[in-house]
Amino acid sequence: MKMATQTLSIDCQVHSYLRNTPERPWRGHLEGPDEVTGDDMVAAMDAVGVDGAILISPFSLYGYDASYALEVYSQHPDKFGVVRPFDPESATIEDDVAEWTSTTGVVGVRVMLGAIEAEPDHPGLNRIFAACAKAGVPANVMAAGKLPLMKGLASRNPDTQFIVDHVGLAQPFVPPAPPEPFADLPNVIGLAELDNVVIKISGACTLSHEPFPYPDIWEPLGRIFDAYGLERCMWGTDWTRAVRLLTFEQGVEAFRVTDKLSDSDRAVLMGGTLSRIYKWSPGA
Repeated sequence: MKMATQTLSIDCQVHSYLRNTPERPWRGHLEGPDEVTGDDMVAAMDAVGVDGAILISPFSLYGYDASYALEVYSQHPDKFGVVRPFDPESATIEDDVAEWTSTTGVVGVRVMLGAIEAEPDHPGLNRIFAACAKAGVPANVMAAGKLPLMKGLASRNPDTQFIVDHVGLAQPFVPPAPPEPFADLPNVIGLAELDNVVIKISGACTLSHEPFPYPDIWEPLGRIFDAYGLERCMWGTDWTRAVRLLTFEQGVEAFRVTDKLSDSDRAVLMGGTLSRIYKWSPGA
């Protein structure tokens, strides 16, 4: 057991899922292994000294059904906090969010902006974010390609804690990285103007054109760190989406071996910010 004085490493986004069967069918496709059970994810984390993670129910496989994520939590309650996507077209958003956020193990909700066409005044989106503020949980937002929309939504909901998924950028599922992976960086940095927005530095290694330890990501990441402050940034691997591009160990160790972060920086980025924003830590 880790001593209380030791720094915890906490991944801000991982996924677990069962293989595609008639009993638990997939609705689509997620790049990765045929199956990654909760036991598999915990074993991978234990092998590299990651103490816990935010378990995101994968939208592409299970839509708005988070039953498997909750099953994994019930098996490993000291390892995971759980987040699931919400439907902005639902007629029962307030009740849905209230029920979800009162569930043991739940630490937040997620919105997939790419799944709908919307403006900042979209009623369903704003109802979700208002419900998050009422429940006191953060809203994780997949906003790649729609950062101006996210900025408008976050501006309209100043009492809601927003979390930008995956550096706010489109990330590859297979190599190579896009020719200009950080082309939308000005919009990413622009979101830092809003005090109620923090950002996941998740999947960042998949944006590199160089091998481990991915030296070319650090200049643009440094600009993000400067804009947000490390106290508004949280590290993660987006495992297992990134499996075709790097190993889980590489996604962890790249942030441990770099000389761009001090030990105190790492403590904030790789666990401290997450624990404060989600009000959760492994084993708590």
